[in-house]
This record gives sequence, structure tokens and C-alpha cells, in this order.
Amino acid sequence: MPEPTLYLFDGHNLFHAGNYADLRQLRDELASFVALKGARGVLVFDGSGEDESYGPLDVRYATNADTLLERLAAENRATQVVCLVSSDVAVRGTSGQEVQKRSSATFLGDLEAVSHTENRPHHLRDTLDPETREKLERIRRGG
Repeated sequence: MPEPTLYLFDGHNLFHAGNYADLRQLRDELASFVALKGARGVLVFDGSGEDESYGPLDVRYATNADTLLERLAAENRATQVVCLVSSDVAVRGTSGQEVQKRSSATFLGDLEAVSHTENRPHHLRDTLDPETREKLERIRRGG
């Protein structure tokens, strides 16, 4: 199965399935996830709010989040690999058979596994030999 290029997230469904302190924590974790995957994501919440973008993650608000998720799946499934993340059976059923579907619990389990296996960030300074690092440090200090 190819890797999804577009993730559609059912916001409140995911929030209630996970241990999140607030919606910002969920948003930040999903933004990191799609960035790490080199994908895009749309996090959809019921209600009103200002639509925003956080790198490759768009946050959208709709009177009916299910309807927006279904529409986004229909608009994109012919041109991209789409993954809908929701435990809502009705939304998953109407998103189309071309769309990959993951329950919120399954996705959160996968998300936790990714965050635990992620390598620590590499710094350029760690790849330089000691002499070069010393020269660069002198330049940085103006000497």
C-alpha cells in the first residue's frame, strides 16, 4: 500500500481517543507527523474558528466536520493517496473505497511508535573534526 500524501484528520474524534492536554498539543503532534512523512494534512474540527496552517498541516473548522472530511476525500482521492483518520463509521464508509482508512486508536498507536523511534536531531557540529570546529568557533567569537 503506497504511503499517503494527504492525511484527513477528524479532530475531535482524535482528540477524545488520545491523551491530549488541549487541542494545540494534538495539532502540534499532527503537524510534526505530516512534516516527518513529507506529506500534507488537514485537521478538521466541528464548530467555528479561524482556519490556519502549521507547515504542511491545515486546520479547518466547519459546521459539520464529517461533511467537510467527505468532500476533501472526494476532491483528492483521484489525484493523491488519501488517508482518512476517524473512528466515525459513517464518515469512513462515505469517503470512498480508494481512500485508506485508519481508526483514531490505530493511528494514535502508529503515531506513538513513530515518535519513539525517531532519531535524535543531528547537528552539523557533530560531523566536523575538532580542528575545523575550533576554527569556526574562533570565527564565531570574532577572533
